[in-house]
Order: sequence, then structure tokens, then C-alpha cells
Amino acid sequence: MPGFRVQSEGDNHDFVFTRSFRKIYRMFRSLKNQKGKFVLIIGTPGTGKSANIYSALRILDLNIYDPTLFLDKMEMSSSEVFREFFKTLRQDLGVETNEEIYQKVAEYDGVLLADKLLDSEFIDENRFGLSLWTENNGIKAFPFYIKVFREYLKHRQDLEEVNVVIQTAFMIKFRGVKYDLLTDFSLLSDTLVFLLNIFFEIIRISYSPEEIIQIVKNNFPQVEDEEIMECISKYGRRPRFIFEELEKKEK
Repeated sequence: MPGFRVQSEGDNHDFVFTRSFRKIYRMFRSLKNQKGKFVLIIGTPGTGKSANIYSALRILDLNIYDPTLFLDKMEMSSSEVFREFFKTLRQDLGVETNEEIYQKVAEYDGVLLADKLLDSEFIDENRFGLSLWTENNGIKAFPFYIKVFREYLKHRQDLEEVNVVIQTAFMIKFRGVKYDLLTDFSLLSDTLVFLLNIFFEIIRISYSPEEIIQIVKNNFPQVEDEEIMECISKYGRRPRFIFEELEKKEK
């Protein structure tokens, strides 16, 4: 699976410019001239949130702070993860207090909270990131996100000079299957997104069938449209899972 994940600006050289990508590109481009933007980028797992984000960054000349978070124990509580998160930011930025964090990151065009924070196990296999911790702790991880949201409300005035872009997925595992609270639960997901939209600009990664065919053929040019449509019926409009299926067939 890691072969179809994108963790840095240089990983994805052959990219299809979809409607979702153009939304992200326009948003990133606006960061040069605006401050105080808070953007959540959401999408069902496998839709390529990282690919869209890092492909846009590769094109644009932006000064982006993209921090990394490494966790050592799956049993860490929400409070411990919250403290580790801000401790990491203070050490990385060379400051002493949380208030200084906001002053320091204001010097950047934007702060990106994405793969290096969520999936850092792909950088160091002996440690792991926030997504895996959330997935394994389920509902017990939710207080962490409440703490982060409270911190956002507490320092909203400080953050008026900061742009923050968050690749967002609230992953939980139920009966061995992974789900994202923001995209996979119909009415519940729609309600959560509606509430979050009060505070943040939300961009959802999604594709038309025609875009999926173009994306797949960009990577597997020999595959017929009918086979791609069969994969869409099986996996939905999620390129990563379709890529994995086609790669298995090739082997």
C-alpha cells in the first residue's frame, strides 16, 4: 500500500488536474496574500488527499511549515498526545511557550498538518503518527481533537496572522473495517461537516467517474474503461484502492 501513498512534494510527478485539485490549488495560491485561513481537506480514505496537497505545493512557490509528530506508545492518553504535539512544535521551532509557536508560524505562508504528522510511521517504522493512534484508540482518541479545538478557540486572535491547512480524517475501526467519521457515515458525517464548516473552510476530495478513469489510465494505460468501472463498483471512487487491485492483477 505505501507505494500509492504520497508523503512529500516530490513524490508525485504525473498528476491529473481534477476539479478537487483545482480547488486546492486556488486555496494554496491565496495563502500568499491572505492570513487567518483555516482549511480542512477531507475525503474518504484512498481518494488521494496527500497527492492533491503535495502536487499543488510542488507547483506553487510557498513557504510552508510541515511539522512531523512521532508517537512511541499506542497506549498514550489524549492528554499525553496533546502535550507531545505542542512539545514537538516548541522544540522544532526553537521556542519556549505555546504563544511563541503562533508568533513563529506566522512567518510562513501557511502551516500544513498532513502526512508527516498523521502517518509518520512511513518515515520511522519504529514509531507512528496521529492517524494510527486515533484508529487504534477509537472513541477514546476524540478528547484529543476536542483539546485541539479548544486551543484553536482560545488563541483565535493569535491565529488571525496564521494560515493553517489540515489534512483531516477521524479514523475509527469497527469490526476490523476502517471508517472515517467525516465521510463514511452519511447523516452523521454530513452533520459533523456542517458544524465544522461554521469555523473552517472545507474542501472535500471527490471525483466523477470520468476523472477516475483518467486518473487510473494515467497510471495503468493498458486497462480498459470497463475494468475500471468494475473497480469503481467494488471500491468506490477511491484511486488508491483501485491501483492496488490492478497491481495485484498485473502480478
